[in-house]
Amino acid sequence: MTGSSSLEAQLIQQVRMLDAVTQADQVVDVLVQDGVVTAIAPSIAVIPARAEMISGEGKVLLPGLVDLYSHSGEPGNESRETLESLLKAGRAGGFTHLGILPGTEPAIDNPAMVDRILARREALARAHPSLPHLHLWGALTQAAQGQQMAELAELAEAPIAGFADGRAIQNPLLTQRLLQYVQPLGKPVALYSCDRTLRDSGVAREGPFSLIYGLVGDPASSETAALAALLECIADVGTPVHLMRLSTARGVELVHQAKDRGLPVTASTTWMHLLFSAKDLGGYDPSLRLSPPLGNPADQAALIAGVKAGVIDAIAIDHTPQAYEDKTVGFPSAPPGAIGLELSLGLLWDALVTRGDWSPLTLLQALSTNPAACWGQTPPTIQPQRPADMILFDPAASWTVSPATLQSLSANTPWLGKSIPGQVLRSWVPPL
Repeated sequence: MTGSSSLEAQLIQQVRMLDAVTQADQVVDVLVQDGVVTAIAPSIAVIPARAEMISGEGKVLLPGLVDLYSHSGEPGNESRETLESLLKAGRAGGFTHLGILPGTEPAIDNPAMVDRILARREALARAHPSLPHLHLWGALTQAAQGQQMAELAELAEAPIAGFADGRAIQNPLLTQRLLQYVQPLGKPVALYSCDRTLRDSGVAREGPFSLIYGLVGDPASSETAALAALLECIADVGTPVHLMRLSTARGVELVHQAKDRGLPVTASTTWMHLLFSAKDLGGYDPSLRLSPPLGNPADQAALIAGVKAGVIDAIAIDHTPQAYEDKTVGFPSAPPGAIGLELSLGLLWDALVTRGDWSPLTLLQALSTNPAACWGQTPPTIQPQRPADMILFDPAASWTVSPATLQSLSANTPWLGKSIPGQVLRSWVPPL
Protein backbone atom coordinates (compact mmCIF):
# COMPACT_ATOMS: atom_id res chain seq x y z
CA MET A 1 0.00 0.00 0.00
CA THR A 2 1.25 3.42 -0.87
CA GLY A 3 0.26 6.94 0.02
CA SER A 4 -1.28 9.39 -2.36
CA SER A 5 0.77 10.25 -5.42
CA SER A 6 3.05 13.27 -5.65
CA LEU A 7 1.39 14.00 -9.00
CA GLU A 8 -1.17 16.79 -8.78
CA ALA A 9 -3.95 14.79 -10.43
CA GLN A 10 -5.14 11.19 -10.39
CA LEU A 11 -7.89 9.67 -12.52
CA ILE A 12 -9.36 6.48 -11.06
CA GLN A 13 -11.05 4.72 -13.95
CA GLN A 14 -14.13 2.50 -13.79
CA VAL A 15 -14.03 1.88 -10.07
CA ARG A 16 -16.92 0.77 -7.90
CA MET A 17 -17.53 3.79 -5.70
CA LEU A 18 -19.36 3.32 -2.41
CA ASP A 19 -20.50 6.13 -0.12
CA ALA A 20 -22.78 5.55 2.86
CA VAL A 21 -23.48 9.28 3.21
CA THR A 22 -25.02 9.54 -0.26
CA GLN A 23 -25.92 5.81 -0.49
CA ALA A 24 -23.95 5.64 -3.74
CA ASP A 25 -22.95 2.28 -5.20
CA GLN A 26 -21.92 2.74 -8.83
CA VAL A 27 -19.10 2.22 -11.31
CA VAL A 28 -17.61 5.59 -12.25
CA ASP A 29 -14.48 7.55 -13.09
CA VAL A 30 -13.22 9.77 -10.26
CA LEU A 31 -10.84 12.68 -10.86
CA VAL A 32 -8.74 14.07 -8.01
CA GLN A 33 -6.79 17.31 -8.46
CA ASP A 34 -4.60 18.84 -5.76
CA GLY A 35 -6.27 16.64 -3.15
CA VAL A 36 -9.82 17.61 -4.15
CA VAL A 37 -12.39 15.41 -5.90
CA THR A 38 -13.21 17.54 -8.93
CA ALA A 39 -15.34 15.17 -11.01
CA ILE A 40 -17.35 11.96 -10.69
CA ALA A 41 -18.94 10.63 -13.87
CA PRO A 42 -19.66 7.40 -15.75
CA SER A 43 -16.72 8.37 -17.97
CA ILE A 44 -14.33 11.32 -17.83
CA ALA A 45 -12.79 12.22 -21.19
CA VAL A 46 -11.10 15.54 -20.38
CA ILE A 47 -8.01 14.65 -18.38
CA PRO A 48 -5.40 17.07 -17.00
CA ALA A 49 -1.89 16.80 -18.41
CA ARG A 50 0.39 14.45 -16.47
CA ALA A 51 -2.51 12.96 -14.54
CA GLU A 52 -1.79 9.56 -13.01
CA MET A 53 -4.08 6.92 -14.48
CA ILE A 54 -5.28 4.35 -11.93
CA SER A 55 -7.23 1.31 -13.02
CA GLY A 56 -10.26 0.72 -10.81
CA GLU A 57 -11.30 -2.58 -12.36
CA GLY A 58 -12.21 -5.05 -9.63
CA LYS A 59 -11.49 -2.46 -6.94
CA VAL A 60 -13.63 -0.41 -4.60
CA LEU A 61 -13.31 3.28 -3.76
CA LEU A 62 -14.47 3.98 -0.21
CA PRO A 63 -14.56 7.02 2.05
CA GLY A 64 -11.76 6.87 4.59
CA LEU A 65 -12.39 4.62 7.59
CA VAL A 66 -12.75 6.06 11.09
CA ASP A 67 -11.64 4.14 14.19
CA LEU A 68 -13.26 5.41 17.38
CA TYR A 69 -10.71 4.03 19.81
CA SER A 70 -7.38 2.25 19.79
CA HIS A 71 -4.19 2.30 21.84
CA SER A 72 -0.81 3.89 21.17
CA GLY A 73 2.36 2.57 22.77
CA GLU A 74 3.98 5.98 22.49
CA PRO A 75 4.67 7.55 24.89
CA GLY A 76 5.72 5.00 27.48
CA ASN A 77 5.66 1.65 25.64
CA GLU A 78 7.40 2.32 22.34
CA SER A 79 8.59 -1.29 22.11
CA ARG A 80 4.96 -2.29 21.53
CA GLU A 81 4.04 0.51 19.16
CA THR A 82 5.42 3.90 18.23
CA LEU A 83 3.22 6.67 16.96
CA GLU A 84 4.83 6.24 13.55
CA SER A 85 4.12 2.49 13.38
CA LEU A 86 0.57 3.04 14.64
CA LEU A 87 -0.15 5.65 11.98
CA LYS A 88 1.38 3.49 9.25
CA ALA A 89 -0.72 0.53 10.42
CA GLY A 90 -3.82 2.71 10.25
CA ARG A 91 -2.93 3.88 6.76
CA ALA A 92 -2.31 0.30 5.60
CA GLY A 93 -5.76 -0.66 6.87
CA GLY A 94 -7.61 2.19 5.19
CA PHE A 95 -8.14 4.40 8.24
CA THR A 96 -7.83 8.10 7.61
CA HIS A 97 -8.94 9.00 11.15
CA LEU A 98 -7.76 7.26 14.34
CA GLY A 99 -9.14 7.76 17.84
CA ILE A 100 -6.50 7.20 20.53
CA LEU A 101 -7.38 6.36 24.14
CA PRO A 102 -5.56 8.25 26.90
CA GLY A 103 -3.89 5.29 28.63
CA THR A 104 -0.37 6.22 27.52
CA GLU A 105 2.46 6.79 30.01
CA PRO A 106 2.08 9.58 30.94
CA ALA A 107 -1.65 9.65 30.25
CA ILE A 108 -3.39 12.14 28.00
CA ASP A 109 -4.91 14.01 30.93
CA ASN A 110 -3.59 17.52 30.30
CA PRO A 111 -3.33 19.92 27.33
CA ALA A 112 0.46 19.63 27.15
CA MET A 113 0.20 15.90 26.35
CA VAL A 114 -2.43 16.60 23.69
CA ASP A 115 -0.19 19.17 22.03
CA ARG A 116 2.86 16.89 22.26
CA ILE A 117 1.20 13.95 20.51
CA LEU A 118 -0.50 16.02 17.83
CA ALA A 119 2.75 17.85 17.08
CA ARG A 120 4.49 14.49 16.71
CA ARG A 121 1.82 13.38 14.24
CA GLU A 122 2.25 16.53 12.15
CA ALA A 123 6.03 16.03 12.03
CA LEU A 124 5.57 12.43 10.88
CA ALA A 125 2.99 13.43 8.26
CA ARG A 126 5.45 15.82 6.64
CA ALA A 127 7.81 12.90 6.02
CA HIS A 128 5.19 10.23 5.29
CA PRO A 129 2.24 11.34 3.14
CA SER A 130 -1.32 10.21 3.83
CA LEU A 131 -0.89 9.29 7.47
CA PRO A 132 -4.23 9.27 9.31
CA HIS A 133 -5.39 12.15 11.44
CA LEU A 134 -5.35 11.56 15.19
CA HIS A 135 -8.36 12.24 17.37
CA LEU A 136 -7.25 12.08 20.98
CA TRP A 137 -9.53 11.16 23.84
CA GLY A 138 -8.75 13.22 26.92
CA ALA A 139 -8.84 11.29 30.19
CA LEU A 140 -11.89 11.68 32.42
CA THR A 141 -9.85 10.91 35.50
CA GLN A 142 -6.29 11.65 36.55
CA ALA A 143 -3.90 9.27 34.74
CA ALA A 144 -7.04 7.49 33.44
CA GLN A 145 -7.10 5.48 36.67
CA GLY A 146 -10.74 6.05 37.60
CA GLN A 147 -10.04 7.58 41.00
CA GLN A 148 -10.08 11.37 40.79
CA MET A 149 -11.56 13.72 38.21
CA ALA A 150 -9.10 15.18 35.71
CA GLU A 151 -8.95 18.91 34.95
CA LEU A 152 -11.77 18.55 32.45
CA ALA A 153 -12.44 22.21 31.74
CA GLU A 154 -8.77 22.75 30.97
CA LEU A 155 -8.68 19.67 28.75
CA ALA A 156 -11.82 20.79 26.92
CA GLU A 157 -9.90 23.83 25.68
CA ALA A 158 -7.37 21.53 23.96
CA PRO A 159 -8.05 19.92 20.54
CA ILE A 160 -9.43 16.63 21.91
CA ALA A 161 -12.13 14.50 20.29
CA GLY A 162 -13.87 13.93 23.61
CA PHE A 163 -13.46 12.40 27.06
CA ALA A 164 -12.83 8.73 27.87
CA ASP A 165 -10.67 6.71 30.22
CA GLY A 166 -10.83 3.54 28.15
CA ARG A 167 -11.06 1.64 31.44
CA ALA A 168 -14.22 0.93 33.40
CA ILE A 169 -14.81 3.44 36.19
CA GLN A 170 -15.94 1.51 39.27
CA ASN A 171 -17.32 4.36 41.38
CA PRO A 172 -20.94 5.14 40.32
CA LEU A 173 -20.94 8.44 42.21
CA LEU A 174 -17.80 9.54 40.37
CA THR A 175 -19.42 8.55 37.07
CA GLN A 176 -22.48 10.65 37.87
CA ARG A 177 -20.35 13.64 38.88
CA LEU A 178 -18.30 13.31 35.68
CA LEU A 179 -21.43 13.33 33.52
CA GLN A 180 -22.73 16.38 35.34
CA TYR A 181 -19.43 18.22 35.01
CA VAL A 182 -18.76 17.50 31.33
CA GLN A 183 -22.28 18.32 30.16
CA PRO A 184 -21.66 22.05 29.57
CA LEU A 185 -18.23 21.40 28.01
CA GLY A 186 -19.73 20.21 24.72
CA LYS A 187 -17.43 17.25 24.14
CA PRO A 188 -18.37 13.62 23.45
CA VAL A 189 -18.01 11.15 26.33
CA ALA A 190 -17.24 7.43 25.94
CA LEU A 191 -17.62 4.95 28.81
CA TYR A 192 -16.86 1.23 29.16
CA SER A 193 -19.24 -0.78 31.34
CA CYS A 194 -17.67 -3.54 33.41
CA ASP A 195 -18.18 -4.44 37.06
CA ARG A 196 -14.79 -5.80 38.05
CA THR A 197 -16.18 -7.36 41.23
CA LEU A 198 -18.57 -9.49 39.18
CA ARG A 199 -15.85 -10.22 36.63
CA ASP A 200 -13.48 -11.34 39.40
CA SER A 201 -10.74 -13.46 37.79
CA GLY A 202 -12.78 -14.48 34.75
CA VAL A 203 -10.95 -14.68 31.43
CA ALA A 204 -13.68 -16.13 29.16
CA ARG A 205 -17.38 -15.35 28.90
CA GLU A 206 -19.18 -17.67 31.29
CA GLY A 207 -21.12 -20.39 29.52
CA PRO A 208 -20.74 -23.87 28.02
CA PHE A 209 -17.43 -23.15 26.32
CA SER A 210 -15.72 -21.70 29.37
CA LEU A 211 -16.66 -24.95 31.12
CA ILE A 212 -15.56 -27.18 28.24
CA TYR A 213 -12.20 -25.43 27.94
CA GLY A 214 -11.62 -25.14 31.69
CA LEU A 215 -11.37 -21.33 31.68
CA VAL A 216 -12.58 -19.19 34.57
CA GLY A 217 -15.88 -17.64 33.55
CA ASP A 218 -16.71 -13.94 33.40
CA PRO A 219 -20.51 -13.66 33.69
CA ALA A 220 -22.46 -11.53 31.25
CA SER A 221 -23.76 -9.61 34.27
CA SER A 222 -20.31 -8.02 34.70
CA GLU A 223 -21.22 -6.02 31.60
CA THR A 224 -24.96 -5.76 31.87
CA ALA A 225 -25.24 -4.80 35.55
CA ALA A 226 -22.77 -1.96 35.03
CA LEU A 227 -24.44 -0.98 31.75
CA ALA A 228 -27.92 -0.89 33.30
CA ALA A 229 -26.66 1.33 36.14
CA LEU A 230 -24.92 3.63 33.68
CA LEU A 231 -28.05 3.95 31.55
CA GLU A 232 -30.07 4.98 34.61
CA CYS A 233 -27.40 7.58 35.39
CA ILE A 234 -27.60 8.90 31.82
CA ALA A 235 -31.40 9.09 32.12
CA ASP A 236 -31.01 11.08 35.33
CA VAL A 237 -28.28 13.48 34.17
CA GLY A 238 -29.06 13.74 30.43
CA THR A 239 -25.48 13.87 29.18
CA PRO A 240 -24.97 12.05 25.83
CA VAL A 241 -22.68 9.03 26.16
CA HIS A 242 -21.01 6.63 23.74
CA LEU A 243 -21.12 3.08 25.12
CA MET A 244 -17.87 1.27 24.35
CA ARG A 245 -17.11 -2.42 23.77
CA LEU A 246 -20.58 -3.91 23.84
CA SER A 247 -20.12 -7.69 23.97
CA THR A 248 -23.30 -9.45 25.13
CA ALA A 249 -26.73 -10.16 23.71
CA ARG A 250 -28.34 -8.68 26.81
CA GLY A 251 -26.20 -5.58 26.37
CA VAL A 252 -27.62 -5.15 22.86
CA GLU A 253 -31.14 -5.43 24.32
CA LEU A 254 -30.38 -2.80 26.97
CA VAL A 255 -29.04 -0.37 24.36
CA HIS A 256 -32.07 -1.01 22.13
CA GLN A 257 -34.39 -0.27 25.05
CA ALA A 258 -32.41 2.84 25.97
CA LYS A 259 -32.69 4.20 22.44
CA ASP A 260 -36.42 3.43 22.41
CA ARG A 261 -36.67 5.46 25.64
CA GLY A 262 -34.98 8.35 23.88
CA LEU A 263 -31.79 8.27 25.92
CA PRO A 264 -28.90 10.14 24.25
CA VAL A 265 -26.63 7.13 23.66
CA THR A 266 -24.61 5.61 20.85
CA ALA A 267 -22.80 2.28 21.05
CA SER A 268 -19.96 0.32 19.52
CA THR A 269 -18.59 -3.19 19.58
CA THR A 270 -15.15 -4.32 18.46
CA TRP A 271 -14.41 -6.06 15.22
CA MET A 272 -13.04 -9.16 16.98
CA HIS A 273 -16.34 -9.71 18.79
CA LEU A 274 -18.07 -9.89 15.40
CA LEU A 275 -15.68 -12.50 14.00
CA PHE A 276 -15.09 -14.77 17.00
CA SER A 277 -16.94 -16.24 19.96
CA ALA A 278 -16.02 -18.24 23.04
CA LYS A 279 -16.44 -21.34 20.89
CA ASP A 280 -13.14 -20.39 19.21
CA LEU A 281 -11.09 -20.52 22.42
CA GLY A 282 -10.33 -24.25 22.22
CA GLY A 283 -6.84 -23.55 20.88
CA TYR A 284 -6.10 -21.25 23.86
CA ASP A 285 -4.63 -18.64 21.51
CA PRO A 286 -3.51 -15.73 23.74
CA SER A 287 -4.40 -13.34 20.91
CA LEU A 288 -8.05 -14.18 21.60
CA ARG A 289 -7.71 -13.11 25.23
CA LEU A 290 -9.68 -9.86 25.07
CA SER A 291 -11.36 -7.38 27.37
CA PRO A 292 -14.31 -7.76 27.39
CA PRO A 293 -13.97 -11.46 26.63
CA LEU A 294 -15.40 -12.96 23.48
CA GLY A 295 -19.09 -13.68 23.89
CA ASN A 296 -20.87 -16.95 23.47
CA PRO A 297 -22.24 -17.71 19.96
CA ALA A 298 -25.61 -16.14 20.84
CA ASP A 299 -23.78 -12.96 21.87
CA GLN A 300 -21.83 -12.89 18.62
CA ALA A 301 -25.03 -13.33 16.60
CA ALA A 302 -26.74 -10.55 18.56
CA LEU A 303 -23.83 -8.17 17.98
CA ILE A 304 -23.82 -8.86 14.23
CA ALA A 305 -27.57 -8.32 14.07
CA GLY A 306 -27.26 -5.22 16.27
CA VAL A 307 -24.78 -3.53 13.97
CA LYS A 308 -26.79 -4.45 10.89
CA ALA A 309 -29.97 -3.03 12.43
CA GLY A 310 -28.24 0.13 13.64
CA VAL A 311 -28.78 -0.57 17.35
CA ILE A 312 -24.99 -0.67 17.59
CA ASP A 313 -23.78 2.38 15.72
CA ALA A 314 -20.12 1.63 15.08
CA ILE A 315 -17.44 -1.01 14.83
CA ALA A 316 -14.27 -0.04 16.71
CA ILE A 317 -10.91 -1.70 16.20
CA ASP A 318 -9.59 -1.25 19.74
CA HIS A 319 -6.10 -1.99 18.33
CA THR A 320 -4.08 -3.09 21.39
CA PRO A 321 -0.42 -3.94 20.68
CA GLN A 322 1.28 -6.26 23.15
CA ALA A 323 4.89 -7.40 23.30
CA TYR A 324 5.75 -10.88 22.01
CA GLU A 325 6.93 -12.11 25.41
CA ASP A 326 3.75 -10.90 27.10
CA LYS A 327 1.50 -12.87 24.77
CA THR A 328 3.58 -16.07 24.63
CA VAL A 329 2.18 -17.29 27.94
CA GLY A 330 -0.82 -19.32 28.98
CA PHE A 331 -4.20 -17.94 27.95
CA PRO A 332 -5.29 -16.81 31.46
CA SER A 333 -1.98 -15.02 32.07
CA ALA A 334 -1.84 -13.10 28.80
CA PRO A 335 -2.68 -9.39 28.89
CA PRO A 336 -5.90 -8.72 26.95
CA GLY A 337 -5.95 -7.22 23.48
CA ALA A 338 -5.09 -7.79 19.83
CA ILE A 339 -3.92 -5.65 16.94
CA GLY A 340 -6.31 -5.02 14.06
CA LEU A 341 -5.89 -1.77 12.16
CA GLU A 342 -4.24 -3.47 9.16
CA LEU A 343 -6.46 -6.54 9.17
CA SER A 344 -10.00 -5.51 9.97
CA LEU A 345 -11.40 -4.16 6.69
CA GLY A 346 -10.50 -7.17 4.55
CA LEU A 347 -11.58 -9.71 7.15
CA LEU A 348 -14.86 -7.98 7.96
CA TRP A 349 -15.61 -7.55 4.25
CA ASP A 350 -14.94 -11.24 3.62
CA ALA A 351 -16.96 -12.51 6.60
CA LEU A 352 -19.92 -10.13 6.54
CA VAL A 353 -20.22 -8.98 2.91
CA THR A 354 -18.69 -11.69 0.71
CA ARG A 355 -19.80 -14.66 2.81
CA GLY A 356 -22.48 -12.96 4.92
CA ASP A 357 -25.64 -11.00 4.18
CA TRP A 358 -24.46 -7.44 4.79
CA SER A 359 -24.41 -4.91 2.01
CA PRO A 360 -21.08 -3.10 1.57
CA LEU A 361 -22.85 0.12 2.61
CA THR A 362 -23.86 -1.44 5.94
CA LEU A 363 -20.23 -2.21 6.72
CA LEU A 364 -19.11 1.21 5.53
CA GLN A 365 -21.74 2.90 7.70
CA ALA A 366 -20.33 1.16 10.78
CA LEU A 367 -16.65 1.70 9.92
CA SER A 368 -16.74 5.27 8.63
CA THR A 369 -19.97 7.28 8.66
CA ASN A 370 -21.29 6.46 12.13
CA PRO A 371 -17.97 6.59 14.01
CA ALA A 372 -17.42 10.14 12.74
CA ALA A 373 -20.97 11.04 13.77
CA CYS A 374 -20.31 9.67 17.26
CA TRP A 375 -17.63 12.37 17.56
CA GLY A 376 -20.05 14.94 16.23
CA GLN A 377 -17.89 15.36 13.13
CA THR A 378 -18.71 15.45 9.43
CA PRO A 379 -18.29 11.91 8.06
CA PRO A 380 -15.89 11.21 5.19
CA THR A 381 -17.70 11.27 1.85
CA ILE A 382 -16.75 11.17 -1.83
CA GLN A 383 -18.43 14.09 -3.55
CA PRO A 384 -17.36 16.67 -6.15
CA GLN A 385 -15.60 19.77 -4.85
CA ARG A 386 -14.86 18.08 -1.53
CA PRO A 387 -11.37 17.25 -0.22
CA ALA A 388 -10.45 13.67 -1.03
CA ASP A 389 -10.85 11.56 2.12
CA MET A 390 -10.94 8.09 0.63
CA ILE A 391 -9.20 4.78 0.03
CA LEU A 392 -8.80 2.40 -2.91
CA PHE A 393 -9.47 -1.16 -1.75
CA ASP A 394 -9.06 -4.50 -3.50
CA PRO A 395 -11.24 -7.10 -1.74
CA ALA A 396 -9.91 -9.88 -3.99
CA ALA A 397 -6.25 -9.34 -3.12
CA SER A 398 -4.62 -11.38 -0.38
CA TRP A 399 -1.49 -11.16 1.74
CA THR A 400 0.21 -13.17 4.45
CA VAL A 401 0.33 -11.73 7.96
CA SER A 402 3.83 -11.76 9.44
CA PRO A 403 6.08 -9.43 11.44
CA ALA A 404 7.73 -8.53 8.13
CA THR A 405 4.45 -7.58 6.38
CA LEU A 406 2.84 -5.80 9.32
CA GLN A 407 3.36 -2.08 9.82
CA SER A 408 2.59 -2.48 13.51
CA LEU A 409 5.54 -3.32 15.76
CA SER A 410 3.42 -5.95 17.52
CA ALA A 411 2.00 -9.12 16.01
CA ASN A 412 -0.53 -10.26 18.61
CA THR A 413 -3.19 -11.51 16.22
CA PRO A 414 -4.76 -14.94 15.61
CA TRP A 415 -4.05 -14.50 11.89
CA LEU A 416 -0.26 -14.50 12.28
CA GLY A 417 1.24 -16.70 9.56
CA LYS A 418 -2.04 -16.91 7.66
CA SER A 419 -3.13 -15.50 4.31
CA ILE A 420 -5.99 -13.04 4.63
CA PRO A 421 -8.21 -11.29 2.06
CA GLY A 422 -8.37 -7.63 1.16
CA GLN A 423 -5.73 -4.97 0.64
CA VAL A 424 -5.79 -1.18 0.68
CA LEU A 425 -3.87 0.08 -2.35
CA ARG A 426 -4.03 3.85 -1.92
CA SER A 427 -5.29 6.47 0.50
CA TRP A 428 -6.06 10.17 0.26
CA VAL A 429 -6.09 12.12 3.52
CA PRO A 430 -7.34 15.71 3.57
CA PRO A 431 -5.81 18.49 5.64
CA LEU A 432 -7.66 19.23 8.86
